[in-house]
Order: sequence, then structure tokens, then C-alpha cells
Amino acid sequence: MTKLNLDTTVGAIACELPGAAELFRQHGIGFCCDGDVSLADAAVEVGIVARDLLERLQALEQAARRDAPDGTNELIAHILERYHQTHRNDLEWLIPLAQKVEHVHAAHPDAPLGLAKALVDLQDQLVPHMAREELALFPMMRNEPDPDIEHLIGRMRDDHVCEGESLATIEHLTHGFTLPGDACRSWTALYVGLRKFSDDLVTHMHLENKVLFPRFSYLGEDEGAAPPS
Repeated sequence: MTKLNLDTTVGAIACELPGAAELFRQHGIGFCCDGDVSLADAAVEVGIVARDLLERLQALEQAARRDAPDGTNELIAHILERYHQTHRNDLEWLIPLAQKVEHVHAAHPDAPLGLAKALVDLQDQLVPHMAREELALFPMMRNEPDPDIEHLIGRMRDDHVCEGESLATIEHLTHGFTLPGDACRSWTALYVGLRKFSDDLVTHMHLENKVLFPRFSYLGEDEGAAPPS
């Protein structure tokens, strides 16, 4: 996982830290096509103090950790109940709605052409990923951890990188979920749903990468991470 400092790219932060994407949108900081820009440089470009922006992001990081249940079993249950089935349900209606909006508004200059495919691609990544957690990783964590658990956790982290890239694509195709002035109700519902889905997925990945996974890895990227006793 990415360390949060002034040299961290805004693209990495937006896809890994809950609330960061919305903070960047508020300040006019692009993080999809311009995602390789460092936090320091992005702050200069929009005329804000980089250190102040970093402090706000650090506050978001601390808040995300406080919201996580303390116990490992409780945290796993929270992830399953709050995120796994929610993602599946959201994608089931977001994909056909995106197809409808693209078809009806294909000639509109702001139409999110390619959005439905991007969502299908993300679904193809995310659904098997969650199944691997439910059938292999989480049962392993609840019982006696297997020596191969670090390899499996590494695979989950790699999946998260791909899912973050998919979220950046969706952000780009929707112009940061910005609706045109003449958007219909379906288009509005689509972007509202996508924004909530995106925020949920970033929070889900953050809880796993930063809170759950380091409990089971000597190689956890958080300093002081240690295996469970």
C-alpha cells in the first residue's frame, strides 16, 4: 500500500483512502488522467497549501481506522455484511442502467460511452476476488492461519490495485460523476449510485489493506504490523 506523504501521487491516494476522492473533487484536483502527479505538485497547481491538504488526508486516514471493528472476526463479518453483498447488488442494477444511459444519450457530448463495459470488467475482477476471500482467505484467518496466507494476501493486494485502476477509469468516463445540466432521472440515478459504489469499494479495500491484512503478515506494510497471537 502507498505511504501517505507529499510525494504520494493523487491517483494512488484517491483509490486507496476513503474520502480522498471527494476532497480532491472539492478542490478541483484531477486524479484519473492526471493521477501520476504528486500531492505537493497538485496542491501548487490549484493554489492551496500542500501541508494543509496532507493534514486533511491524514485525518481521513485516522477516521477510517477508528471506524473498523477491533476484533478480527468482527472485522471480517463487517466486511462481508457491509461490502461484499452490497457490491454484488449494486453492480446488478448499475450495469443495465449504464447500458440504458449510453444507448439513450449516445449522441450527447457528455455521454459516458464505455462505462457499461468498464463496470462489467470491474465486476469480472471483483466477484471472483470476493469469492476467494469468502472461500479461502477469511476461513483461514478465522482458524489457524496457513503458511501460504501471505501469498494469498499478496494476491488480494494485487487484485485491489487492478480494482483501483478500474475505479479511475470510471471516474474519467463520468468526468468525476459530473452530470450535465439536462441530465435525465436515469442518468442522475446512475451517477449517484456510482459515486456511492466507488466510495464503498475504496473503504472496503482500505479496511483490508490497512487494517485486516497486516494482522496476518510479517511483511505488512504498516510499521509495527505483526502476526496475530
